[in-house]
Amino acid sequence: MFESHFEMTNTPFARNLPTTELYDSEQMSEIISRLAYAANRQLFAVVTGECGTGKTTTIRKLRDTLDPAKYEVMYLADSKLTPRHFYKGLLEQLGFEAKFYRGDAKRQLHREIELMLVIHNKRPVVILDEAHLLDKEMLEEVRFLLNFKMDAQSPMALILVGQSELWDRLNLQSYQAIKQRIDISCKFERMDRATTDSYIQRHLTFAGVQNELFSDSALQLIYTYSSGAARLVNKVCTHALIYASQMNKKILDDHMIRKVINGELT
Repeated sequence: MFESHFEMTNTPFARNLPTTELYDSEQMSEIISRLAYAANRQLFAVVTGECGTGKTTTIRKLRDTLDPAKYEVMYLADSKLTPRHFYKGLLEQLGFEAKFYRGDAKRQLHREIELMLVIHNKRPVVILDEAHLLDKEMLEEVRFLLNFKMDAQSPMALILVGQSELWDRLNLQSYQAIKQRIDISCKFERMDRATTDSYIQRHLTFAGVQNELFSDSALQLIYTYSSGAARLVNKVCTHALIYASQMNKKILDDHMIRKVINGELT
């Protein structure tokens, strides 16, 4: 809709932006580097942050960064995940039908992972997204899963990704056995104003935009509204571009951003 009005070759601020075109912030680069290390060393990592700060996007880029010849990445995102469905989901991603009983499925997964490591020389990387919604039984199962060969070896790299309350839960006394096993922890922070400006410009560059579309006052309003949360930046920018194209405007100022925020997003 607005792409032709602004003569764009791609759609900016879309959720399915290729990972090679994502804004490579210092924070994202650091977290991906740490998680890649966890994948290589088969460690237990926890990634937390407020909603909309880019956790899942970063995980998507991590997946595309890891060499598929060396790593087998398995991804699950289910707020109602149970231990049985956890093993079932992982085995299905490996191309196997899980045995019915949880204990049998767990042993089956361990066996397939050992074969993967020994025969195919591939390291398994398991990513559990929305982990702040997992119940205690599932989190405890994670701890048991990491008990392998008398606790001398981890069977996989395990990455839990969730909102900030996940870390709050892990800080409780009843979760200390799990917390003590964490090797790497990463926390997403919201972008500051300068990073937000660079983020917007990177997306516009991907879309083929040569000139500046947003005035400085418009960028300030976008930052104030979003508080540096990438998802909200995407939202207000997309709505503003649609509105500008409807009004046949080529430059977006603070008046237009305020109109969009008050009229459509509040």
